[in-house]
Amino acid sequence: MTPLAEQLRPRGLEEVVGQIHLVGPHGFLTQIIEQGRPLSIILWGPPGCGKTSIARLYAKTFNKRFVSLSAVWDGIAELKRVIKEMTETPLLGQGIVIFVDEIHRFNRAQQDTFLPFIENGTVILIGATAENPSFALVHALLSRVRVLECHSLSPEDLHLLLQRAEAVVGPLNLAQEARDYLVHLSQGDGRFVINLVENMRGLKKDTPLTIEDLQHVVQKRAALFDRAGDQHYNLISALHKAVRGSDPDAALYWYTRILEGGEEPLFLARRIVRMASEDIGLADPHALPLALAARETYEALGSPEGELALAEAIVYLALAPKSNALYTAYKQARALAASTGHLPPPKIILNAPTKLMKEKGYDARYKYDHDEEEAFSGQNYFPDTLERSSFYHPVERGFEREMVKRLAYFAQLRAQKSDPSPS
Repeated sequence: MTPLAEQLRPRGLEEVVGQIHLVGPHGFLTQIIEQGRPLSIILWGPPGCGKTSIARLYAKTFNKRFVSLSAVWDGIAELKRVIKEMTETPLLGQGIVIFVDEIHRFNRAQQDTFLPFIENGTVILIGATAENPSFALVHALLSRVRVLECHSLSPEDLHLLLQRAEAVVGPLNLAQEARDYLVHLSQGDGRFVINLVENMRGLKKDTPLTIEDLQHVVQKRAALFDRAGDQHYNLISALHKAVRGSDPDAALYWYTRILEGGEEPLFLARRIVRMASEDIGLADPHALPLALAARETYEALGSPEGELALAEAIVYLALAPKSNALYTAYKQARALAASTGHLPPPKIILNAPTKLMKEKGYDARYKYDHDEEEAFSGQNYFPDTLERSSFYHPVERGFEREMVKRLAYFAQLRAQKSDPSPS
């Protein structure tokens, strides 16, 4: 029996639900079709938004030979067969449209196979992917295609799909709140809502089904989170930026979203430690020890008990005073070190365990800071030929206000030590 999702697949671009910016009256693809000049494209969007349907309909709009490949099943051998057959066909001048579903699964060599044929116009490539093309596709291919983003379906779109599905399987006895619940459960995925309807086929009840009824028969949709893909980094970035933005509520939301998606909590623990160093630093010296303690607590307790310790650290970091002064200082120091790695330390701070080294000036005139007034000598610790640099500039927030005072104090002492005039 043909799956319901296949039965409902649109027969023309005008039947596509959603993606008005692409297939609407003034949509990008609509205009390309009207101009009659086929363009190689990559359709990028979340699962169930209609990428495959749009790609197939767009491909068949042009009077060209059509070949459909799946990057899941078809490898380099199939690609070579198609290319060989294509170059030997007498219809070469008419060109060919190749549709590749899940195109991100093709490796670099497989993607490179298309390049010369796209370049000379022999092939119109149409790809569909749920992964960010910037990371999943080679740059040479990206430069030859147009990437079109598809969006998750809106609640209105999903309600329309629900009605179309009922027109095939028969009306479902659903209360309005139950319909809204199905749409909400789908999270913008049209295929998911269609599959729900198919799974409920034959479910009968004298009174309209309620949300409670559906919860007994409908499985909860897994959170949209691919640990190896683009969504992984998007949600981690959202968590990090919510903490940086001092929003504990948003931070907890993204933290739980990530956990619901199946992320390894210890990965999150490492990111929390990073947040403490990068975005708080010495503005709150307790932030880093607390983040480390939360990680150790999770290691000791595991899930789900240890996850609360990570949540505690996230809330603390979100509400802590923020400073990236340490992070900025580290990056600047590292950049200077990379460009001046050939310069030796000043001889006065080098040990001189041999007579030759003493003769060369090692350790000469070194001042032991503890023997100096204020335990501060003010001598130079940078290479002799390198001008003194200033990397760390604390902010007037949290504990770094104290660091501002300490820097000013030592700067004043250093100036006094370097001034040869009598006081």
